[in-house]
Parts: sequence; structure tokens; C-alpha cells
Amino acid sequence: MKPLFPKILAVVVLLVGAFLLVSGRLTPPASARAVTPKPFSALVPMKTPPGMEAADFSAGCFWAREAMFKQVKGVQSVTSGYAGGHTANPTYDAVCSGNTGYAETVQIIFDPKVVSYNTLLNVLFHTHNPTTLNEQAPDVGTQYRSAVFYHSKAQKAAADQEIAQLTKSHTFSSPIVTEVQPYTGFVAAEKYHQNYFALHPDNPYCANVVAPEVTKFEKEFPALLKK
Repeated sequence: MKPLFPKILAVVVLLVGAFLLVSGRLTPPASARAVTPKPFSALVPMKTPPGMEAADFSAGCFWAREAMFKQVKGVQSVTSGYAGGHTANPTYDAVCSGNTGYAETVQIIFDPKVVSYNTLLNVLFHTHNPTTLNEQAPDVGTQYRSAVFYHSKAQKAAADQEIAQLTKSHTFSSPIVTEVQPYTGFVAAEKYHQNYFALHPDNPYCANVVAPEVTKFEKEFPALLKK
């Protein structure tokens, strides 16, 4: 008969470890902790120039999204920044840590008389992969998640309908994981991120990742491009 002491000791060690983990004295390394964006329930109103509306989208690196949407007729401006987080004054380095809840986001100011919100949604869903959770290759992390931050009930309905239609038509082979969340604020990214692709086309990431995405967008949506 084998002695019981080793088994008893193992049980004691497991119980102590569990106590320390629950009490917060033993914390798993950051790499082992999943970071879940903080859910929001309150829509925050945003002021836009007269006759203009706003659209806030997340779909991976904001350099590519900015370069695409700036070319769309009816778009007045596109700003790269951060949305959906839960910390004050986010910086690029902090957002890249994956611990802030923020996603790289573009804020689009557009004229709805020229281009509709539905058209912008159509561009969004056809220029990134909305089925990969917290990833837009080659970038991985919650900061690269797919998300729509709506500014009104109408925008929420439009986003939900777009996802439903894409799902029904089996446009993608996997389920769409795009978050549809109320807009709760937007923080513009550092100045050097603005218009980055246009200013740094020879940057290796821009040349190998952004440029092909922008070229694909231009070929798929020629009628939307500014002349």
C-alpha cells in the first residue's frame, strides 16, 4: 500500500495556491490573462459640423482604414485614434499592450447627402476580415478587433442589418465576430499616426501590408473614389 502523505501534501499545495489566486496574492503573468474590452451601455452624443455625420470603425491597423476611407466621395475627414477603452488619455504604446480595452479606430466625418452610412459599412466589411477574433493579420490583439461604434439607433440598426445580410448570404465561411457597441468617446492618436500611409509609403509595413489592402479597395470600389 502506497503512503498517503504525498497525496495529502499535493492537495494542501493545491488548496493554498487556489487561496492565493483568489485573494489576489498570486497573479498569473500578463501573457496568460485574457483582456476583455469593458462593455458599455450608454451612448455618448457627439457634435459634428452642420450637415455632417460621424462613423467610427475598428478593423485592424488604422493606417490602412484611414488611407481607404479618405478616398471615398462625401468623406470630409478621417482621423486615426482609439475607442472602446476604459483608461484615461490612452497612448499608442499603452493601447498596444492590450491592457486598455481600446481598439485602433478611425473616426469618419461624412456628408450623408453624398455617401450613406450603409455604404461606409459595406466598405468596412469588404476591406477586412470580420470573422477573426482580435486579429487582422499580421496584427494580433484586442486592439485590432473588428468593431462598429454607433452614434444612433439608426446606425446600430444599419450595422446589425449589414451583419445579418452578410451572414445570410454566406459571404464569409466563418461567423462574423464584429462588435456593435455604442459610441462612448474617441481619442485621436498621436500626430505622427495621421495620414501615415501617404507620408510613409516606403515603410516596410505600409509597403507590404497597407498598400495591397488599399489597392484591393480601389479596385473593388472605383465608383466611390474621389476624382
